[in-house]
Amino acid sequence: MGTMIITLDGPAGSGKSTVACELAKRLKLPFLDTGAMYRGVTAACLDRGIDPASHPESVASLVRESRIWFAWKRDPPALHVDEVDMTTRLRDPDTTKAVSDVAAMPEVRTALVDAQRRISADLGRLVTEGRDQGSIVFPDARVKFYLDARPTVRARRRAQEMRDAGQQIDEGEMLEQLRHRDRRDTTRQDGPLICPSDAIRLDTSEMGLGEVVDRVEVEARRIIGDQV
Repeated sequence: MGTMIITLDGPAGSGKSTVACELAKRLKLPFLDTGAMYRGVTAACLDRGIDPASHPESVASLVRESRIWFAWKRDPPALHVDEVDMTTRLRDPDTTKAVSDVAAMPEVRTALVDAQRRISADLGRLVTEGRDQGSIVFPDARVKFYLDARPTVRARRRAQEMRDAGQQIDEGEMLEQLRHRDRRDTTRQDGPLICPSDAIRLDTSEMGLGEVVDRVEVEARRIIGDQV
């Protein structure tokens, strides 16, 4: 069967990771969580005592020298940096706070975009989510979505995710973190967060998870027909 790429982009807390994962299951396609790659690199830096804000050159060295890969037999796939499973560190507060600095580094983005394209070439067919998937990484993707929601809604969702994971978080602080990240993501020079002109845009503020997944599945199947 031929190549099949479905991209979902959007800001933090818009639900794109969860929706992409569920869509991949329904379509029986692999799920590429590119946000996990940036978070994994960030967590690996922090665990090695590297401050991304003050030592960007050390972050770049880590990315160049490390193997960043997914264990595809896990559901969802587990993200590793070298031989260390970073999955449980991806949503920790220190990782969330620092990931924007890491994601804005040109050398990091270049390395991870290359890695994402290699994964796509190996798998051939996948659902991928991030902030630049439809615009930069896979501009020729057959199906593109852009999910968004009001900042207050996104902050509430992300705070609930962290509470469900046993972490304490102030919702107001989370809102400020999301707004800061939105500014960084939309204004960086390399791979800024944008809505691709050919993407289907959904505001998920008033939609439940099931409703969003149903909608993107219907739209995806409408476009790709019997290719899945």
